[in-house]
Amino acid sequence: MNHAEIPVRRRPRVAVLATGDELVRPGTTPGPGQIVSANGLTLSAFARAEGAEARDFGIVPDRIEPTVAALERMRGWAADVLVTTGGASVGEHDLVQRALTAQGMVLAFWKVAVRPGRPMMHGRIGHTRVLGLPGNPVSAYVCAFLFLTPLLRRLMGRPDLSPPTESAVLGRELAANDERADYLRAKLERRPDGSFVATAFALQDSSMLAPLAEADCLIIREPYAPAAPAGSRCAIVKLGL
Repeated sequence: MNHAEIPVRRRPRVAVLATGDELVRPGTTPGPGQIVSANGLTLSAFARAEGAEARDFGIVPDRIEPTVAALERMRGWAADVLVTTGGASVGEHDLVQRALTAQGMVLAFWKVAVRPGRPMMHGRIGHTRVLGLPGNPVSAYVCAFLFLTPLLRRLMGRPDLSPPTESAVLGRELAANDERADYLRAKLERRPDGSFVATAFALQDSSMLAPLAEADCLIIREPYAPAAPAGSRCAIVKLGL
């Protein structure tokens, strides 16, 4: 094409770290009070699907020293984005914000009016972006979809920062909403005329991966939205695109 130079962007490097004494690696037999960690694999795959280079830094216990040491290793890998899951709330064992502050993080915001995903955190350590996602796997995925997607796309120079919002018809009634924006996991069905019917799963608990795995879209419910009957219009964003 006879262009001597062209503008390019390298792939962002995303480092993922899960925190929690209750977590064990996949393939490990959980002990009493433990569960298998899903977030490292899920979020690494999510970042790769967006075109980033991702590395799972495993699991650290709820202690400040190993958390700080893991964050130092992540920064040593020259990550553009640090993604942590769990430990971002206000409990006795929620140490991630303290560990990140020890690394020099400047906090941009903490807690968002979103369900699932209220205890989400964002900041920067120098030129490195930091996302502290909730520990519940559905909350972590939804927050990654809403916040990590536009961040990675901006780093790669893409103009389409967020997945497009589309219109659908509700397949079941929905109750009135509270002060948080709801992102409900739902199945999507195409009508013969080309329109979509979005049916929210009855169970929306943020610890349940099965409905998320079966979901085709998220139904967006604005804060304080009134009750909506089946057949009314709704806004959706499709998953897996």
